[in-house]
Amino acid sequence: MNSDTTKGNWKQIKGEFKEKYGRITNDESTEAEGSFDKLVGEIQEKYGETREAIEKEVKVGKTTFTIYLKLKKHQELT
Repeated sequence: MNSDTTKGNWKQIKGEFKEKYGRITNDESTEAEGSFDKLVGEIQEKYGETREAIEKEVKVGKTTFTIYLKLKKHQELT
């Protein structure tokens, strides 16, 4: 078990706590952060990647998806 896997397990626990705290306090931002932290932790635990590498991949995926949606909307308008 490498250190990124261990960190991933810990991030899952912290993320779940943060998510539940956000739900209890009705703070959607904190709840969303907790969900994201939990997801990153699961990926870290499974694949042993660093948080930075995972966040970079998520941002690239988000950008790609945003561009796809804009192109699709443009095609529907023309």
